[in-house]
Amino acid sequence: MRRLPFRRLVSLATLAVIGVATAGTTAACGDDSEAGGSGPVTLRLGYFPNITHAPAVVGVEKGIFTQKLGTDVKLETKTFNAGPAAIEAVFSGALDATYIGPNPTVNAFSKSKGEAVRVISGAASGGVALVVKPEITSVEQLRGKKIATPQLGNTQDVALRYWLKEKGLKTTKEGGGDVTVVPQENAQTVETFGSGAIDGAWVPEPFVSRLVNAGGKVLVDERDLWPDRKFVITNLIVSTKFLKAHPDAVKKLVEGQVAANEFVNTKPDESQQAISDHIGKITGKPLDVKLIKQAWPTLEFTNDPIASSLKTGLDHAVAVELTQPVSLDGLYDLTYLNEVLKTQGKTEVAQP
Repeated sequence: MRRLPFRRLVSLATLAVIGVATAGTTAACGDDSEAGGSGPVTLRLGYFPNITHAPAVVGVEKGIFTQKLGTDVKLETKTFNAGPAAIEAVFSGALDATYIGPNPTVNAFSKSKGEAVRVISGAASGGVALVVKPEITSVEQLRGKKIATPQLGNTQDVALRYWLKEKGLKTTKEGGGDVTVVPQENAQTVETFGSGAIDGAWVPEPFVSRLVNAGGKVLVDERDLWPDRKFVITNLIVSTKFLKAHPDAVKKLVEGQVAANEFVNTKPDESQQAISDHIGKITGKPLDVKLIKQAWPTLEFTNDPIASSLKTGLDHAVAVELTQPVSLDGLYDLTYLNEVLKTQGKTEVAQP
């Protein structure tokens, strides 16, 4: 029986960029009025300058969030290159909401005993694959090989280990077993694959496309391992404190997410250029539009957080002994998402 693998523990798919604040330093709390002022609510939004965070990137670059938030909510943005840093910002009170991968979402919910965050919308699905040397044509040929993942226990690491386990191949956290799993930065993986130091990698876009362009081939498209080829790679979470204090601002943020997804899905060429431009502003080097176009078909931008895949990914992480079981009851609050979708005549998302 073909069990869908993976995805849980630490964040996913990131572009090799350094986390940088795109809107400067913010106050200690997300509401000017809480600091004694009478100005608009300040919403501090985090995201990764990354293809898998396309709705966030495009929403910021095209001013979609600012327009939807209106004059009553001041938007400040911060970018990150790893999920744990974004979650720490939420925990410390420096961030009110963030686009993030499934594993950091689970970790934040678990560490705070279900108190700190809520998932309020989906953002993206797909965009992950196992790329190997062209001479490798079957899973059995991976025996004795070295396969990279972005980080021990991260979403792709869990996916690889669970898939290998289902195929009868053992791995260990120390790099032993039938297949040696080598955690390393995605940018480094492109280099080590080219030098022959590794035989493949389970990575997100745009690194899938980069490895293919470096002579690799896709052995496993992770979409094929999930029902309807859908699994969460990015969702939108908000701090519970901010949600309770400023529900109207959160609803406007969700309106921005829905509008950004609409833009990304209906204007792909303009969105791809916006992503390239925005990443260039942050890192000093625009991402090649050709690479974005190559990766684009492997991703689906959706408002549905695909909760079932997050929960299954947690089960996979438990199965490969990289985390402990945890209840996810109360993690999702899709009230505002469904209000927005209903108003626009769109299909609502079932509350998990």
